[in-house]
Amino acid sequence: MPRRAKRTEPLIIPDLAITSAGAEGKSIARHDGMVVFVTGAVPGDVADVQVVKKKSNFMEAVATRIVSPSPDRVQPFCDHFGTCGGCKWQHLDYAKQTQYKQQQVVDNLQRLGGLTLPEVTPILPSSGLTHYRNKLEFTFSNSRWFTREEIGTLGDDPDRNALGFHIPRRFDRVLDIHTCHLQPEPSNSIRNFFREHARTHGLTFYDQREHVGFLRTLLIRTTTTGECMVLLAVGHEDVDARERLLGALLERFPQLTSVLWTVNPKKNDTIYDLDIHVFHGRDHIIEELPDGPGGRPLKFRIGPKTFFQTNPQQTIAMYRLTRDLAGLTGEENVYDLYCGAGSITLYLAAKAKHVAGVELVPESVADARVNADLNGITNVSFTSGDMKKVMDAAFVQRNGRPDVVVTDPPRAGMDEPVVRHLLELAPPRIVYVSCNPATQARDLAILNDRYAIDFVQPVDMFPHTYHVENVVRLVKR
Repeated sequence: MPRRAKRTEPLIIPDLAITSAGAEGKSIARHDGMVVFVTGAVPGDVADVQVVKKKSNFMEAVATRIVSPSPDRVQPFCDHFGTCGGCKWQHLDYAKQTQYKQQQVVDNLQRLGGLTLPEVTPILPSSGLTHYRNKLEFTFSNSRWFTREEIGTLGDDPDRNALGFHIPRRFDRVLDIHTCHLQPEPSNSIRNFFREHARTHGLTFYDQREHVGFLRTLLIRTTTTGECMVLLAVGHEDVDARERLLGALLERFPQLTSVLWTVNPKKNDTIYDLDIHVFHGRDHIIEELPDGPGGRPLKFRIGPKTFFQTNPQQTIAMYRLTRDLAGLTGEENVYDLYCGAGSITLYLAAKAKHVAGVELVPESVADARVNADLNGITNVSFTSGDMKKVMDAAFVQRNGRPDVVVTDPPRAGMDEPVVRHLLELAPPRIVYVSCNPATQARDLAILNDRYAIDFVQPVDMFPHTYHVENVVRLVKR
């Protein structure tokens, strides 16, 4: 028989001084000349930590005891903190969160991109620190994650069903969430209603390994004007159960604007290739943001599949900043790359001659055209397709050479051929909005020979997380 591997005792490092913030919400310390990435501690803490991974030049560890708390440590406000994968910086003072986010932007642009920067404008903090999101997605699961405290109180037949968020790096385990501080009401009440109804009526929760079960995912979208959308995805059709559940939902929450459902028989949770059905109300909700034509609000039609910024108050501030940095006088041709549903496009249109939006996803372009019509905006056009191919000579002839290019790509940044094409178009100004300063730095390095950075503005869209947006203006050298 093969010998059993010897069980080694866990490596404990006592009294480790935590010195700074690192990537993905972890903190940084040093021990025996090695960098230690620590989960569960904040800069300024002194902690006992347990090493969970050791490589040749770094270690990963978990704080097991805070020996001496940092002056910047605060009490987390959420009961699920530490187990839920979201809001990982709740235990760090918000002013310090923004300080580290600003430094993250500077480090990425200077160290990764090798870029010369002007004085970076202080980060724009979020006006709301809780209940700032307008969209959340929850998962039904028959494989609930129990915390250590819960395990000690379990009986012989515990309820293993959960409705909440996936445990980090565990696709099959879900933390049951009773109160989430990310989205305003009626989000918590709706989620808790679904759980209560399912338990009362014996509805099955989905099994992520075996791909069986009735209740699968729940999407809740809200607007600043009070509209609310609920989309229930089920694993298989059961007309009676579905009608009874959604009817009871509407009876409890008659104010709902849109109640939708879909059947998802696939092995992934995405809804973008599924047919969505209306149970009640409209198939969309309407968000309103200020600064539309004639001083009226801009209206945006948001369907279940529409991409829309999730922090509406910060979105307003970031769009205003983007428009200001574009330096529009009413005479400019503007290209808006990765335009999505046209939200930035329509903000720019009020002060531009013409704005041409370009987007890969056809459904988003359809939404953008609807939004333009909804607001009576006619000096815009939208094109769907691969940007490397779309912005050809015919495109430039139709839309004019750009005086300004605004680009807001996904986290992966722009494809290199698109960046190279910007060099060929050579607009006098480029405004680059990014949700990932690392890929932004990579793209800016390619533009660096022809363009100088003259303005940098970090924006905090997601308080209590390590994510940061960044807006950069480039001018032709």
